[in-house]
Amino acid sequence: QVQLVESGGGLVQAGGSLRLSCAASGRTVSIYAVGWFRQSPGKEREFVAAINWSGSSTFYADSVKGRFTISRDNAKNTVYLQMNSLKPEDTAVYYCAANPLLFTNTTPQVALAYWGQGTQVTVSS
Repeated sequence: QVQLVESGGGLVQAGGSLRLSCAASGRTVSIYAVGWFRQSPGKEREFVAAINWSGSSTFYADSVKGRFTISRDNAKNTVYLQMNSLKPEDTAVYYCAANPLLFTNTTPQVALAYWGQGTQVTVSS
């Protein structure tokens, strides 16, 4: 089993920045791909970014390219999502997910092995 705990969410003004963390424990998560998803009220959960086990491959949703950066520190079993130039439309609950295989925006979410509980990000205009 893998346990994922997100942190770093909060309230920020438009144009500001936040860094989310996804701390993993359990099995050897350093060999898992990890990614971020988000869900706004009334909308389906959507892919944001993903990173492979080594950090050598990353994928981003078009809506966050150039603003968000995903990274990982396997020594700390933690994956980060640096979010810059935040917009009100980035407001959502952000979830991290871990999976043995790398995933992208086209991977069915039901296929992903582990999920965290989410952290709220609110961007005010």
